[in-house]
Amino acid sequence: MLTAPDLRLPRTGAAERFDAVVRLPFGLVGVRTRGECVEEICFLTGEVKPKPAVNALAQRVVDQLVAYCADGSTPIDLPLAIEGTDFQRQVWSEIARIPPGSTRTYGELARRVNGAARAVGQACGDNRLPLAIPCHRVVAVSGIGGFAHHRGGAYERIKRWLLVHEAGTELRLV
Repeated sequence: MLTAPDLRLPRTGAAERFDAVVRLPFGLVGVRTRGECVEEICFLTGEVKPKPAVNALAQRVVDQLVAYCADGSTPIDLPLAIEGTDFQRQVWSEIARIPPGSTRTYGELARRVNGAARAVGQACGDNRLPLAIPCHRVVAVSGIGGFAHHRGGAYERIKRWLLVHEAGTELRLV
């Protein structure tokens, strides 16, 4: 199967492709808008520097992300450009229903969308709007699982931070 290159870890010079880059407690996040919708929310690494919002919608995204980082129960309510297969959209819709501080397993979501846990994991990894579509709330039956098509490293650290932040307590996974 052919896959697109991972665009979630832009490096030097990447700030130019975003309408805002904001520093949050777990790292830098790039925001890209298209018209009246948010097209991408992206975790960034490397030598990327913060960038002020270039339009009102990008500023709204930044404001909501900052508010969420101050209080994990703060909803992120934005107009989203959700593009994907019917299956991906079903999975993302189910993910959006998971309340802050709660998790669901890949298997639980698979049963809800009549699919396979691995396919749910792929849809989670393909989510271009993390935080707004909170795929960090989807975990493995026996641990934290992957995040954005990655296991371990910076992505696991971000996922753990988000889960602990929302739960307001230490993360305990079987």
